[in-house]
Amino acid sequence: MEKIVPFLWFADNNAMEAITYYCGVFPGSAVHHVEYYPDEKLDEHFTGMAGKVLTADFTLNGRRFMALDGGPHFRFNEAISLLVECENQEEIDFYWDRLSHSKEHEQCGWCRDRFGLSWQIVPRDLGRLLRSEAAVRAMMAMKKIVISELIEAGRTAD
Repeated sequence: MEKIVPFLWFADNNAMEAITYYCGVFPGSAVHHVEYYPDEKLDEHFTGMAGKVLTADFTLNGRRFMALDGGPHFRFNEAISLLVECENQEEIDFYWDRLSHSKEHEQCGWCRDRFGLSWQIVPRDLGRLLRSEAAVRAMMAMKKIVISELIEAGRTAD
């Protein structure tokens, strides 16, 4: 049992849409249990939330997450992101194509999906690729990381 589980608050009440989408992107993913807000006649605090996700327990690529529809009080921002470590450029391209939805929020492998969640799509060996100042400068100029360009920048610095 994991002691720390990321819990995602979906401000636009689209938790199930997002969870279903993410489960389609990442292998080893599944929805395990969903509880819905009760009939809104029970309490004035549930106004407009009947049928929305109160809690959802799911896994993405084998890692447990939870989520809820929380309403517009809090929104995702870049202060928290999910890191996807990729084995090669093909994986980077795959995840980038499926998760990047907001061009103005792309930089250095960071992107934002259509639900507002930030992701970092990076090569697993990013630290090794960034051993030169030239490679770091090259990455800082990128939106999606291109491994071959980091390698080339590192070579020119040697």
